[in-house]
Amino acid sequence: MTSKPRHWAAMGENTFVAGIWLLFAVHRLLGRAVFRVLLWPIVLVYWLAQPGLRAHSLGYLRRLQPAAGWRQGLAHVRLFAETMLDKLLAIAGRYPFSRVQSRGTGAVHAHAATGQGAVLVTAHTGCLELCHALAETHPDLKVNVLVHTKHAESFNRILTRLNPNRGVELIEVSDLDMGLTLKLAERVAAGEFLAIAGDRVPVRGSKTARIPFLGGEADFPVGPYLIAGLLGCPLFLMLCLHEGRGYALEFELLADKVALPRRAREAALAEHARRFADALAARLRRSPYDWFNFYAFWDRPDVTHHV
Repeated sequence: MTSKPRHWAAMGENTFVAGIWLLFAVHRLLGRAVFRVLLWPIVLVYWLAQPGLRAHSLGYLRRLQPAAGWRQGLAHVRLFAETMLDKLLAIAGRYPFSRVQSRGTGAVHAHAATGQGAVLVTAHTGCLELCHALAETHPDLKVNVLVHTKHAESFNRILTRLNPNRGVELIEVSDLDMGLTLKLAERVAAGEFLAIAGDRVPVRGSKTARIPFLGGEADFPVGPYLIAGLLGCPLFLMLCLHEGRGYALEFELLADKVALPRRAREAALAEHARRFADALAARLRRSPYDWFNFYAFWDRPDVTHHV
């Protein structure tokens, strides 16, 4: 029998905390150059030991580079590992911001000046923690990151340890009930921003839309657009990609207001998801190794296997 693809949340993150602290310690003691030398054999062993990861990485890369093989797959995983280090450095305020380019931040700051918050729809690209760290350098930006995982409390402890004065909070959001909606509404009304991934389906429920993406069709969550519609606030795209020796942060206004007509609500949500998917695909064609969803993205997951 052919088993259904597992939901991304069922993959588990048992070694996450220990692994990121090990990366951080190696860099702190030995520097970036030695870190990169030591990283290659680790990535190679991990690549060889994880057939599922190899298949998902190459399956994705071949949608952009039909001739992609093991070299491109290794490069994909190595970039992910090095990006994990940059995430920690960004959270700790130790990443050199001279290597970070920003595009479209003017519109975000202009909106923040009105005193109202907004929804930032993101993806698992590059080092998004640089977006969060950027917020800390601008008092008008307070970012709350909505995550579909039970590990939010552990991540918040890591963030606090790295940077006690951080301007970012992780909020676990497995279910969007009335209590959580009111909490989010209060934060947006107070001028805070809500960042939520638009490229991973919810842990529970079926709030998704089947959208054309990189030559196939995939399920995309409609949660970011539902939240923006319920809260009556603007919707911005927020992505991060490698560029040159550093990164580029890109912001784009997707909608001044997300309208969800009662009789065409599903169609409206799907259209917003399509716009996001198109914007993401355009960036990935420019920087294909920057997307870190190592699971069967185009298959329908078995949502009963959540954690």
